[in-house]
Amino acid sequence: MSPLSILILWVHLFSAIVLVGGSFFIWFVVWPASYKVAADEAERTRMVGRVAKRFSYFTHATVAALVLSGLYLAAPYIEDPALVLSTLRGEVLLAKVVVVAATISLMYANNIYHGRKIMRLAAAGRLDDVKRVRRITHLASYLTLLLLVVITILGATLVGL
Repeated sequence: MSPLSILILWVHLFSAIVLVGGSFFIWFVVWPASYKVAADEAERTRMVGRVAKRFSYFTHATVAALVLSGLYLAAPYIEDPALVLSTLRGEVLLAKVVVVAATISLMYANNIYHGRKIMRLAAAGRLDDVKRVRRITHLASYLTLLLLVVITILGATLVGL
């Protein structure tokens, strides 16, 4: 493997650590801790919203880095698409690409639509509506976390092939 490929693989892995680790940190540390920090639902929503907005900058950067570095690392399969369905590595890579596309779509659709809606409802003091929307967004977020785990498993499988 060339030094450039090693560097790009490192960027890919580091970006995955930031995205996956940060996502789990938000949902398993920040979210539960917000109940202890702020009793007021509107204040807690604003606090978590600010943390999520700050994390979104890292999310955008890591998703871009992952897509670009992933394309570079998958170059042999892009140059020769016959490898995709004729090798086990190609099939696993294809599965990973499909799951990545689904994850990115779900993640951004959920965050853009529901995130903004929750912030508007909280600012308007409509806390019952916030709770209703949160149930939906939490399901989408937990599905996103599950898909991130699947992507990680598929990535680890690719390394072993």
